[in-house]
Amino acid sequence: MFDEFYKVVSQIPRGQVMTYGQVALVAGYPRCARQVGYALHKNPYPETTPCHRVVFKDGSLSKAFAFGGESRQRQLLEAEGVTFTSDGKVDFHAL
Repeated sequence: MFDEFYKVVSQIPRGQVMTYGQVALVAGYPRCARQVGYALHKNPYPETTPCHRVVFKDGSLSKAFAFGGESRQRQLLEAEGVTFTSDGKVDFHAL
């Protein structure tokens, strides 16, 4: 299961995001969004699996982002051109 999640996440283009639920669905495990989060927290392939591109369904970021916290996740996304709303969530309309 986790390898399928990593494969999906590795295909998210730079400057784009997916939700945990979308990753689960595309990987063939609908309703397994929490498992996606767990898998990404344990990500053994950080150099090829851009887990910073996965966000919650409301566009918010994970406070438990395993590779530097929420602010680091935001920095990585902003560096790729992802914009945020005034309340700090990914602006899905701008993608």
